[in-house]
Amino acid sequence: MDAEKLGASSTSDDDARITRIGKFLRKHKLDELPQLINVLIGDMSLVGPRPEVKYYTDMYTEEEKAILSVRPGITDWASIWNAHEGVFLAGAEDPDKAYKEFIRPTKLKLQLKYVRERSFFIDINILFLTILAIIKPESRAVQDIRNKKSIA
Repeated sequence: MDAEKLGASSTSDDDARITRIGKFLRKHKLDELPQLINVLIGDMSLVGPRPEVKYYTDMYTEEEKAILSVRPGITDWASIWNAHEGVFLAGAEDPDKAYKEFIRPTKLKLQLKYVRERSFFIDINILFLTILAIIKPESRAVQDIRNKKSIA
């Protein structure tokens, strides 16, 4: 409750608010599984832009507000590109500043790309690549996305 009052909006792997169980879930990429309940009740989709906190959605430009026009999802291009956001933010003096400067610009571009180009086949591709990123993160296809070669 009120986690943002206790720390930054962006959560690094060394954030004191993460419980032992939370660390286990994050380490093994299981932290998104509870969101399946949201998918089952229709609040979320398997594929779509990741939900963002209000602080950041309030910053959206008119163009970026298109991201809010689609159902949020558990995974998207940005999730594959930056699957280890918490690791990147760990140790940052100001995780929110690091997020805004280094992650948010690319994340928004990838989310807008998804909104403009979404289709059943793209969703299947994203699901396949997400599973591949979890099982075999060193795979060429996943590395190409992380280097923005196959999605730019």
